[in-house]
Amino acid sequence: KQTGMPLSLVQMIYRTNHEDGGKIVSDSRIGAIGYTGSQSAGLALKEKADKVGKPIYLELSSTNPVLYFPGVIKERGDSLAEEFTGSCLMGTGQFCTNPGLILLLESEETEKWISDVKSKFESAPAGILLAKAVQNSFLSGAKTLLDSGAELLAGGQAADAEGFRCQNTLFKISGGQFLNSPEKMQTEVFGNSSLIVVAKDSDQLVDILENLEGNLTGSIYSESNGADDALYDAVAPILRQKVGRLLNDKMPTGVAVSPAMNHGGPFPATGHPGFTSVGIPASLRRFSMLHCYDNVRPNRLPVILQDENPDGSTWRMIDDCWTISDV
Repeated sequence: KQTGMPLSLVQMIYRTNHEDGGKIVSDSRIGAIGYTGSQSAGLALKEKADKVGKPIYLELSSTNPVLYFPGVIKERGDSLAEEFTGSCLMGTGQFCTNPGLILLLESEETEKWISDVKSKFESAPAGILLAKAVQNSFLSGAKTLLDSGAELLAGGQAADAEGFRCQNTLFKISGGQFLNSPEKMQTEVFGNSSLIVVAKDSDQLVDILENLEGNLTGSIYSESNGADDALYDAVAPILRQKVGRLLNDKMPTGVAVSPAMNHGGPFPATGHPGFTSVGIPASLRRFSMLHCYDNVRPNRLPVILQDENPDGSTWRMIDDCWTISDV
């Protein structure tokens, strides 16, 4: 209203079936579409939008791997267990950046850490999920992991409480099991759930990372005095290519709306790695249509492109320099 834009310029539509969604995204009156939701629904919409040439920006599934190196587990494992549990169960795990895949190396400290997390998951209350469909998807994804060989450490069932709830759920597998079926082991269980993968050594950890799908985020926790630096140097370049945002010593659930933020990533985290849905102005430019005026007479140009700056304060790039001056 303040800028005089049409009231229907931006519309938010939700809880539609695939058929109705397909009609919306292929309508000639639609300029561009942003979508957040499941991979199957997003790709169904993309097929319809692509057929009529409508730009569609998809934010789909992401397990957001978090790597805990041996040194940092010894240094501050107790606090990390608390931090991870809080991040994973916050909002009943219903964040795009929920830490759904945890990567560790075999050790006694690792097993103690896993036991500590298990206790925290079991003692925390089960939150409410957004809808029955989310609960059904949660239980279906959990079954896929179990059928593929994952060990259930906690939860795994619908919670006996009012509303759509599932128990806080924790799975565990070995690095070898992950590599036997990497696609199924990366099934997103959207909600208050996470899968722990324990690699036997650094070489196997590298193999696991090379088999990761695209994700919004990837986090690496390492010992503060440099004990894990060699391992970091070995795995960070691989993880860097798999994620949109690489974090150190920080959970992925914090997303700052700033020009530096990238809330995107390689497929299937998003439909295309070249955009972000958070951060200004980059998140706005994905909905911009490029216009070029070539040899157009000066009086026919839009006011903003004419030689005189229309208000004397608008920044324009002229000959590679930003300026508010007239041409």
